[in-house]
Amino acid sequence: QVRLVESGGGLVQSGGSLRLSCATSGFTFSTYAMSWYRQAPGKERELVASTISTGGITNYADSVKGRFTISRDNAKRTVYLQMTSLNPEDTAVYYCNGRNRFGTYNYWGQGTQVTVSS
Repeated sequence: QVRLVESGGGLVQSGGSLRLSCATSGFTFSTYAMSWYRQAPGKERELVASTISTGGITNYADSVKGRFTISRDNAKRTVYLQMTSLNPEDTAVYYCNGRNRFGTYNYWGQGTQVTVSS
């Protein structure tokens, strides 16, 4: 059974930091690209950050560049999102996503709420 379980969300003041984790099981984590998406109320889900299977290449949305860092530990089957300098515009449900090389398998977690107060 495939599972992606996010944790680490919560309420933080503007300027604060949070670290999200996504623990996975049920698929070959080390061969999957992993990403973080977010969806704010009334908005479409958007890609925040992604990393290839080895973690050697990362990509970020312009809105989070320099503030967020995605990383992965293939031995622990876990992907992380370190978020710093948070602002209210970062408030959203954050989702973990795993996708295989050909896009034939695409898995999602249940999401974790991040709320940034001004």
